[in-house]
Amino acid sequence: MTFTFRPVDPPKDAELLHTWVTHPKAAYWMMQDAGPADVERAYTEIAADEHHHALLGLLDGEPAFLMEKYDPAHRELVGLYEPEPGDVGMHFLVPPTDTPVHGFTRAVITAVMAHLFEDPATARVVVEPDVSNKAVHALNEAVGFVPEREIQTPEKKALLSFCTREQYLAARGVTV
Repeated sequence: MTFTFRPVDPPKDAELLHTWVTHPKAAYWMMQDAGPADVERAYTEIAADEHHHALLGLLDGEPAFLMEKYDPAHRELVGLYEPEPGDVGMHFLVPPTDTPVHGFTRAVITAVMAHLFEDPATARVVVEPDVSNKAVHALNEAVGFVPEREIQTPEKKALLSFCTREQYLAARGVTV
């Protein structure tokens, strides 16, 4: 599977994103009660934020998943850990489907990580999933993330985890 990425276009993509982020399987996205206007507003704010970016992952030109990348020195994790130069925060969401494809979500997170590490300035990817989200912990581990500790964010108890470029490549079986 080959994915491409494009920036979220809030007016154009809000309706689609609304169906994704409010679905019961997207509970960890914490937008269950959002209306379409709320989703458009949230992604308009992200589009205007120099430290936070939302991208749609496309498969054959069609939206297949959502990813966000952010600067943890300025967003999400400010004051919760000591950021290092080259740290990039990441979230991803694979929408629910009636016809799941085995290995799709793992292909998505692998593509997200490859995309982040295409930038030579990215030294380490930082994630902070909910401690109870066991499925994403397994996916994170599969691409090289190492949990550091639990932290309390304003929204949740999270598992702060890191993945260096070397850890990602090792998880992919690439020797460095």
